[in-house]
Amino acid sequence: MNTPQNQSLPGTLGHPAQPYAQPDASAHQGSQQQPGQQAASPPAPGAQTTFGVWREWAEMIKIEHTVFALPFALSGLVLGSRDLPSAAVVLWTILAFTGARAAAMTLNRVIDARIDARNPRTSTRAIAQGRIHASKALIFAAFSFALMIFAASHLPPICLWLSPIAVFWLSFYSYTKRFTWLCHLVLGIALGGAALGGWIAVGGQLGEPAPWLLAGAVSTWVSGFDIIYACQDTEFDRSEKLFSLPAAFGLKSALAISSALHVLTVASLVALGAALALGIPYWGGVLLVAVMLGWEHSLVTPTDLSKVNPAFFNVNGCISIAAFLAILADKLVA
Repeated sequence: MNTPQNQSLPGTLGHPAQPYAQPDASAHQGSQQQPGQQAASPPAPGAQTTFGVWREWAEMIKIEHTVFALPFALSGLVLGSRDLPSAAVVLWTILAFTGARAAAMTLNRVIDARIDARNPRTSTRAIAQGRIHASKALIFAAFSFALMIFAASHLPPICLWLSPIAVFWLSFYSYTKRFTWLCHLVLGIALGGAALGGWIAVGGQLGEPAPWLLAGAVSTWVSGFDIIYACQDTEFDRSEKLFSLPAAFGLKSALAISSALHVLTVASLVALGAALALGIPYWGGVLLVAVMLGWEHSLVTPTDLSKVNPAFFNVNGCISIAAFLAILADKLVA
């Protein structure tokens, strides 16, 4: 998924001119040394603090972007349970989601490291520049998937049985922009699966329409805003023969498709509320989501992409939190 400058979910792609490696000190000086200037000393080995290391890794997996999908996983928990889910179920669900997301983000950075290095928007990423070694990142991804599977083993058996599908899909996503402009939908389905995961974590059945309506709402929402963000890389994707909706069909058509997907998001939420006979708090949340999606699309036009970052992070973060709070409030007052 495309993300704000130097802050992206899986999916930003490109081809570097050379394999990624640790940059030399001159790469960080910003300009050439002037006559009479004393050369800056490179940082001593081991000078990076423990906090700096943690911050580098947190930046790589974009912890702050958890706000996009975790609330919908928790929404699945709330809607799939007869009463409020137990603290233990909430904990294991959060751990499973955290492991899955960290693994997916890390794999994306490793798989796309040589690609990211060529795109000016993503060239400063830690693995692309060699600040985090790919081998260490792969170990971290394996550990994260192990955490997901371990947490799933403490939930209903179906969660563990379906975990290999999650591992495959989250690993497969990063390759899709190399061969299909449907990559945005692949990402959407991946995050829609988080909502399904929450639903089955409390013993909810997938044979009824409600969980699929929730997953459909999440999938179309994520796909729509990923298309908006991909508009920034239109020319780069074309020059590198990469696949995305903006590169394939142009900005105007891509934004129209994004709008249509978000109409489907609202329609899915409406159908979900009707299927479960939800109350006033939920419908208030649906109205708020619809207004915010409309605002998001008002911020971006084919001739002005300057507000893509606010549209991507601020608005969509509010949408996921608002939807969850509305679902939770409805459960509490029911």
